[in-house]
Amino acid sequence: MGDCLQRKMGAGTFDFDLKRFVKQLDALQKRLDWLYQQHIDTSNCKSSLLPSAFKELGMASEELQVAMEELLVQAEESAAMQIKLAAERQRYQNLFEFLPTACLETDTNGKITEANRAAAKMLNISQGFLVGKPLDIFLIKSDRRKFPAKLIQIQQRNVKQEWIAQIQPRQGEPLEAALTVTPDCNLENQPIRLHWIVQDISDRQQTLRGSNRSHINLYQDRPRHVYHKGETVSLQPQIIWLVCQGVLKLSTFSESGDEIILGLAGESLCFGSRMTSLPICQATVVSETAELVGISLTEISASSGLSNSLLPHINQRLQQTEFLLAIAGKRQITDRLHCFLSWLKEEFGQPTKEGTRLTIRLTHQDFANACCTTRVTITRLFSQLQQQGKITFDAQRHLILRE
Repeated sequence: MGDCLQRKMGAGTFDFDLKRFVKQLDALQKRLDWLYQQHIDTSNCKSSLLPSAFKELGMASEELQVAMEELLVQAEESAAMQIKLAAERQRYQNLFEFLPTACLETDTNGKITEANRAAAKMLNISQGFLVGKPLDIFLIKSDRRKFPAKLIQIQQRNVKQEWIAQIQPRQGEPLEAALTVTPDCNLENQPIRLHWIVQDISDRQQTLRGSNRSHINLYQDRPRHVYHKGETVSLQPQIIWLVCQGVLKLSTFSESGDEIILGLAGESLCFGSRMTSLPICQATVVSETAELVGISLTEISASSGLSNSLLPHINQRLQQTEFLLAIAGKRQITDRLHCFLSWLKEEFGQPTKEGTRLTIRLTHQDFANACCTTRVTITRLFSQLQQQGKITFDAQRHLILRE
């Protein structure tokens, strides 16, 4: 059994103390077996008390070994999850870094903790010098005075907020910007950091003031492509897909072949191969049907109005990515599943008499991939939730979340 345990541990997976404990446990079992055999061979004592004690010690040792086996399995699962989390963090970092929209992260006092390249370009200052600076120093004086009240309002309401402000780049002219801020909360639902998206809308505002031109309809006069459940959408390099109807699962695969869910593209979300740095990425229809429109990058580059119209859809996708990343970062599997179900309820929930019915059907493996765990664990947790009366299924096997 000692060799088996050593193989399970693998090089560098566990620390030295755990290895030593495994060896000591094996030695204890062998010592108990030897003592018991010596007593049987040599003892003339008629009392059965000592052999019974040996047997109880042996049983206790076996239970310890079983517990050790379970601990090793859990540690292996934890190590595998950490690898997946590291890959997901790197994917998010790449997405954040090269997103064409200015994105920043601050603490609850408004001090910048992270900024992407687009933000540094907009503010005309290098990324390294941005970190540690208060965000409000890049606002004009009138907006800077309002900033502390805005921060208090964000923490009190704890919801995404938007407003228009005048940004003052370093050694540049002020520009009109739309600021969108989303709180990132801890387990007590208290904001611990703030995510900012800053969009230069100077040209847009001038156009609206000058001609009062209506917003471009992305769906108008474009052919719709219909896909059915289980079909995979071809991610062409020069096409951005926009979902008109239905839901698609966006995923990639790890080196071991495990699927990693990157998001669920519902109505008005966009996706495409140019929106990811991953070498493998696919979109699979999970609703009964899905209708998409394709927009070429050439068309987007040639029209500032089209780019501005598409930007909110890209922002929505980014916000979803951030939320799924926050779910994957939770330590307990039950917390990850609870948050994922709550998110599905908000995004794809339909009120019914029995509760909130999810309009899409995901497999247990899909839930496992999204929550960084195994299908067996998800099946067990769903069984517990059903016994507690928190979930049920309708005749079409759609999941219903009860209040």
